[in-house]
Amino acid sequence: MKTQTVSEYNQVIGLCKELFKKKTIDYGTAWRILRIPSITDQIFIKAQRIRSIQEKGTQRVDDPISDEFVGIINYCIIALIQISLKDDDRMELSYEELAPMYEHWVYATRGLLENKNHDYDEAWRDLRVSSMTDIILMKLYRVKQIEDNAGKTLVSEGIEANYQDMINYAIFCLIKLQNHA
Repeated sequence: MKTQTVSEYNQVIGLCKELFKKKTIDYGTAWRILRIPSITDQIFIKAQRIRSIQEKGTQRVDDPISDEFVGIINYCIIALIQISLKDDDRMELSYEELAPMYEHWVYATRGLLENKNHDYDEAWRDLRVSSMTDIILMKLYRVKQIEDNAGKTLVSEGIEANYQDMINYAIFCLIKLQNHA
């Protein structure tokens, strides 16, 4: 993978992880109460807000859409951690315990990106942020359908892979937004 992409990817993840750490210190792991479909809906709210602002060309709440992409990344990682902890009923986990889980999913997701970037030759760089927003929404609808089917699929990848794709597309969006700022 190109060094520039690795550097940009790591920079975005660094910002996301720092926010995750601060929110964990502020709120603890209140998100542990959420079932996976509820986390999916949280991600959907963020993606839908981005699309709404893109379509309207204006916004009334001052929170920048870049913050929503960060939220998508962190909620996807939370979902992946939550899936990993399905047999662990503890509500509170320390950041020190969560940090390696966060890193595990970042590493696995970056590996997926490296494999896809090899095959697709960084095609994402030619996509519009609005198109990638639509792809994130499409993947959310896929996840919702898989959840509604109790996780059963015939030929499709599972929800974990879709969360990882959403992470990567949200990172791509943030890279593109930073490069045009």
